[in-house]
Amino acid sequence: WMYIRMMGKDGLRKASSIAILSANYLAKRLDSYYPVLFKDPNGLVAHECILDLRPLKSQLGIEVEDIAKRLMDYGFHAPTLSWPVLNTMMVEPTESESLDELKRFVKAMEMIRREIFTLPEIVKNSPHTESEICGQWTHPYTREEACFPNQPKKKFWPAVSRIDNVYGDRNLVCSCS
Repeated sequence: WMYIRMMGKDGLRKASSIAILSANYLAKRLDSYYPVLFKDPNGLVAHECILDLRPLKSQLGIEVEDIAKRLMDYGFHAPTLSWPVLNTMMVEPTESESLDELKRFVKAMEMIRREIFTLPEIVKNSPHTESEICGQWTHPYTREEACFPNQPKKKFWPAVSRIDNVYGDRNLVCSCS
């Protein structure tokens, strides 16, 4: 309520316009790498673009989760996965994302696409944690390729690499005090 109240009618209209423009920018830039679903007859999307990753799974065994985890190595929080369509990624840029940040995301997705075909292990093993990088290295690629693919100014280190999602969904653990 406070957000709506502070933005007002004109501010909400501007924020919505920017979010829609940003989603269409991403859809246009990424469509040749990852097909975009639910475009209108003019090729436009709403405030989100849904990237179809199903062909990568059927052809190469690369899961949508693999790409989401690799995005963490590039410094991004993973977008919504498998909704509304299984094995898709819903990218929903907010009105606060700058053009530079959108370009950085496009570059990361382009680089991940290249990695899928040239070094799929790096995508399948993502994300790479700080403890992993400091420990015994057994991967066929370098630590730099794994953890600093885009030479970030600041590095986000995930606490864990991969977890068993199905096990976690079925065996909830309450960490409340």
